[in-house]
Amino acid sequence: MDIITNEKLVTRNARIGKYSSILALVILAGGMIISFTRQDLFNLSLIALIVGFFLSQMGIYYGNRWGRRPRQDELLGQALKGLDDRFTLFNYTSPTSHLLLGPAGVWVLIPHHQRGVITYDAQKKRWHQKGGNLYLKMFAQEGLGRPDIEISAERDAIQKYLNKVLPNETLEVQAALIFTNDQAEVQVDDAPAPTLHARKLKDFVRKTTKEKPFSMDKVALIRERLQPAG
Repeated sequence: MDIITNEKLVTRNARIGKYSSILALVILAGGMIISFTRQDLFNLSLIALIVGFFLSQMGIYYGNRWGRRPRQDELLGQALKGLDDRFTLFNYTSPTSHLLLGPAGVWVLIPHHQRGVITYDAQKKRWHQKGGNLYLKMFAQEGLGRPDIEISAERDAIQKYLNKVLPNETLEVQAALIFTNDQAEVQVDDAPAPTLHARKLKDFVRKTTKEKPFSMDKVALIRERLQPAG
């Protein structure tokens, strides 16, 4: 399998996460010092605390996504290791973050690092996360959020792009929710999008290839459009 990653983007965003976190600590510390030593500057200390908190959340987001090793793209690469050279994993090079292209079709892969038991409520049409650290969920962005919105946005983005660059081709984009944390337990059977642990991803792709083979001529066309210049 070929893996194409926008390393410049990864490096840049990792630096943003690092320096945002450092700057947040400096500003928060300054705000605390002002609040204790200069009560007449309360408004300034309040602004510093708000800005510092915003920067800390920004640092956490960028750090989790691009600074944490192994990164999500690396974990997906490890999970798919062993697929033949008909497959290509594109990371941060298209309108969606992770795109798997090959005889299994066009797949948007949406990785999550959350731990705990992952379930899906068909009645409420929502994914749920049971377990995990409450503090991390509240302050370290470890909550599951809204995968349904994420899946729809990522899939629509690449679908519109492919419709634009290949207007004469009928292409259907699929999406899968992948959990990469070793402490995640996926108990989902009836979700609208395949939901599975990373350790089962390769077998899922191979099974899809056998059951619904995708035209390699179309694979070649899409790869040509997604291949970075140079």
